[in-house]
Amino acid sequence: MPEIFLVTTVVGLALGQTSVPVMRASNSPTAASLPATGISGPVTGDSAVRLGAGDLLEVSVYNVPELETKIRVNSEGNINLPLINDVHVDGLTVDEAEAAIERRLDSGGFVKNPHVQIFVQEYTSQGASLLGEVAKPGIYPVLGDERLFSLISAAGGFTDRAGKSITITHRGQSPITVPISRNLEDHPGSNVAVLPGDTVIVRRADVVYVVGDVGRPSGFLMDSGHISVLQVIALAGGTNSTAKLSGAKIIRRGPTGLTSVPVPLKKLMQAKANDIAMEADDILFVPTSSRKQMEARTTEAAAQLATSVGVVAIRP
Repeated sequence: MPEIFLVTTVVGLALGQTSVPVMRASNSPTAASLPATGISGPVTGDSAVRLGAGDLLEVSVYNVPELETKIRVNSEGNINLPLINDVHVDGLTVDEAEAAIERRLDSGGFVKNPHVQIFVQEYTSQGASLLGEVAKPGIYPVLGDERLFSLISAAGGFTDRAGKSITITHRGQSPITVPISRNLEDHPGSNVAVLPGDTVIVRRADVVYVVGDVGRPSGFLMDSGHISVLQVIALAGGTNSTAKLSGAKIIRRGPTGLTSVPVPLKKLMQAKANDIAMEADDILFVPTSSRKQMEARTTEAAAQLATSVGVVAIRP
């Protein structure tokens, strides 16, 4: 029997239910083994990285605290510093930018033999955008030989709704998709290089729902890419004794809105009919026999209930 770990619970009010957790039907381990190799804090002196517009720099001159300043590289690639005004740093490494400022200070007679140090607070120009199902989406610095797994680690790992693939788009190139799992070591070949300007999107896993007169009205992440009506019923704790099996239906959202597909649930449970595959975003609704169905409102009410979900992970 699988273990069930409660992560969050969100209250749903439709059809008299109080909560509808989302579950993960998966054999994958958690992302707790993510390598802690993400980049954080200021960076200095990396000869492989060049400055660009948008980067936030902290510039200091040894033993001259009055010249310490924090400034962002403007759209023209310049920073405006005390005494020497604009210095063009776009395309320079940190070391080269420090040397350029030192020359300006020395040649202008402002500081004799100055020692300049630059800390890069934000590498906007050398960043990659990490979006989708990660804990902290945003722009992350790409310094030197950056790899996908360290970028995910820097973003706090995956959310509970993360799917099994990641799309990476390099500048001026077509997107590529790599497989992934919550245990990154399962796909070492997916640890591809990430370049400045890349967009990385962790897709959301497909979800199916079961609501109504079942043990645990829930949503399930389709990690395996497929799931059936009987599997969903089993994961939801089975039907209750008051369930009206003959009224079960799959509610499916299509181009024209919601449609309803009857499900012979009683025959399925008696092995008198073939199991039915469910599609992403399907809602299996099992009504109760203790009251009449609201024919015109049942579909909308079930769809509303399916949107009120928490997150529960199922581990083998």
